[in-house]
Amino acid sequence: MILPTTDFEAILHARHGSPHSVLGMHALTYRRSHGLVVRAFLRDAAACDVVLTDDAPPSVFAMKLLAPEGLFEVFIPRRPDVCAYELSVTSADGRVRRMRDPYCFLPTLGEQDLYLFNEGNEHRIYTKLGAHLRDLGGVKGVAFAVWAPAATRVSVVGDFNGWDGRYHPMRSMGSSGVWEIFLPGLGEGALYKFEIRDKAGQLRVKSDPYGTRFEGPPGNAAIVCEVDQFTWGDADWIGRRRSQAGALDRPVSIYELHAGSWRRKPEEDNRPLTYRELAPQLADYVTEMGFTHVEVMPIAEHPFDGSWGYQVTGFFAPTHRFGAPADFAWFIDHLHQRGIGVIVDWVPAHFPRDSFALAEFDGTHLYEHADPRQGAHMDWGTLIFNYGRNEVRCFLIANAIAWFERYHVDGLRVDAVASMLYLDYSRGQGQWVPNRYGGRENLEAIDFLRRVNDLVHHYHPGVLMIAEESTSFAGVTRATSEGGLGFDYKWNMGWMHDTLKYFSLEPIHRRWHQNELTFGMLYQYAERFVSVFSHDEVVHGKASMLYKMGAWHIPEKAANLRALYGHMWAYPGKKLLFMGGEFAQSQEWNHAASLDWHLCQYMEHEGVRRLVRDLNRLYCAEPVFGANDFNPHAFRWINCTDADSNVLSYLRMDAGEETLFAVVGHFGGAVRSYRIGVPRRGWWREVINTNSEYYGGSGLGNDGGRATTEEPRDGFTQSIELTLPPLTTLIFKWTEKG
Repeated sequence: MILPTTDFEAILHARHGSPHSVLGMHALTYRRSHGLVVRAFLRDAAACDVVLTDDAPPSVFAMKLLAPEGLFEVFIPRRPDVCAYELSVTSADGRVRRMRDPYCFLPTLGEQDLYLFNEGNEHRIYTKLGAHLRDLGGVKGVAFAVWAPAATRVSVVGDFNGWDGRYHPMRSMGSSGVWEIFLPGLGEGALYKFEIRDKAGQLRVKSDPYGTRFEGPPGNAAIVCEVDQFTWGDADWIGRRRSQAGALDRPVSIYELHAGSWRRKPEEDNRPLTYRELAPQLADYVTEMGFTHVEVMPIAEHPFDGSWGYQVTGFFAPTHRFGAPADFAWFIDHLHQRGIGVIVDWVPAHFPRDSFALAEFDGTHLYEHADPRQGAHMDWGTLIFNYGRNEVRCFLIANAIAWFERYHVDGLRVDAVASMLYLDYSRGQGQWVPNRYGGRENLEAIDFLRRVNDLVHHYHPGVLMIAEESTSFAGVTRATSEGGLGFDYKWNMGWMHDTLKYFSLEPIHRRWHQNELTFGMLYQYAERFVSVFSHDEVVHGKASMLYKMGAWHIPEKAANLRALYGHMWAYPGKKLLFMGGEFAQSQEWNHAASLDWHLCQYMEHEGVRRLVRDLNRLYCAEPVFGANDFNPHAFRWINCTDADSNVLSYLRMDAGEETLFAVVGHFGGAVRSYRIGVPRRGWWREVINTNSEYYGGSGLGNDGGRATTEEPRDGFTQSIELTLPPLTTLIFKWTEKG
């Protein structure tokens, strides 16, 4: 045996930190003879020969078995130069296979790749780390690479080597902390993980942080998958999207959904729809309903259904639950070709503690902070990313960009931004660490958010970055060049909570809570807001949208909900509504069951659905609404102080006040005769009456419209006399000059 005993033991027991220096072919002087030594460590091999393929005919040298585990060695004298070779391996049952040696290939990553990664500036590191099909000099295989700087040894394990970490130890790329190996002959479909030996000698078997496809629990292995081969048909959509870059005040009405529970197949054990089944049905429905976008709750891989996707373990992989990555691409491509944008929930705020995933990845707190006052999320029992570490920031930025480049998504709704911005989020005194200035702001997270927003917009003009941010942090949608975070839109959580609080009251009590409806206008134009009623509001005992309404009977609850939606769509702000809310689902949302579509046979539910459809059509057709959500000159109160009557009235208009709409919300329980002032003489046509029989109401209204009279009211010289049905929002359009 030429191999030194220390190397022999280290290879045999999977403790060698530099296997490429031992295995493979190397020039060697042995007993004064200049030649080549070849070593191979092969699973299930009874014999092995080295075949020098440069020779004609090829020369064959039998290798000596050094250990029954499959460690072979041979010295080839008078061959001082390394040359091309293959291994001819004979298994115990006599089968012979020819293979290229994984330890004869140069690294698949360059110094520049690693430098930029360590610097935090390799924006597409997902094309380098992980598992990728490669062709190296005509040899096809899979290149694996993983970042584990504190590891003493890393192996790729999988169904191709019996999940045995001894047989494919990886090469350390020095101070970069990256380990890599190329396995020739391997292809798509192979299952794999990384086996990591930490400095304490403990073994950790981890899934690939950059994996593009995963099997389901409990295996959770990554699957070698080429995700860049899908043939897209959405070039026209992408071109239109690019042309809209910077045009943020346009109709955006978002239908939020959970892919696993929108509809199910009851005849097939109540299984969820696949990506390819979901796309055409969803496109038909969303088109009918008039929504411009769908927002899919986190679709990245996650082990626990009950997390709804918010505890991600496979950041670069669409979940296996509904199909393969190509199926998810087909889903988006189909929606694009139907004229529907796709926004995906993105979760860079935290990750779960599952032992197979990111937590303590290489035996150290690699992706998270070591100090639990910084690294532990108090609300969800998860871990917080260390945004100050270059490689972690690189991972997250690359992840955002990957969803746009690989899957053509139109936007990311960034989850739990508030928890990222503040070091003391959900923490008491002594439970958090101040920043370097002694403040509570997470400066590293703020810097990360600015960078990811700028880079996403740089690489993909026209896409949307949307913040779920529940505090009054200033400048969320302000440009980074002006000191802001650089988001396009922000969820208006304050408006949502105030409005729901008001509508949860019985009408008799609302007179003392008018400020819940009016306070939001004080800050409405401080950010570019999306008015939202999301999934978070219809779970955990909060009740469905219908059952939130302050009334005793279903018809009254439905009337309240119709009035609420009429107000929401007329009020400034882009729109978002969670699935089921559009037809007034009675039960809270259940992630493990279909929506209650059968309710649409009843007018209390079907009427709400018809109203939401018509509100969307009005919102998208009239620029006064869809193109003036962020224009403070496009809104004016008519009367916001008549709390005793439970009436709220306001105008929506364009810049020249050529197109005018008057919105009157009557949220009391009795019919009223009511006069409002208006700025134009003529006919005000009733375009929406949420009390219409068509929507399930009584039909009481204003006979299609009202003409002005010369009676001053609300600061105007003319007014219109209205009949206000109970629990109703009315929208009027000025159509004629007086």
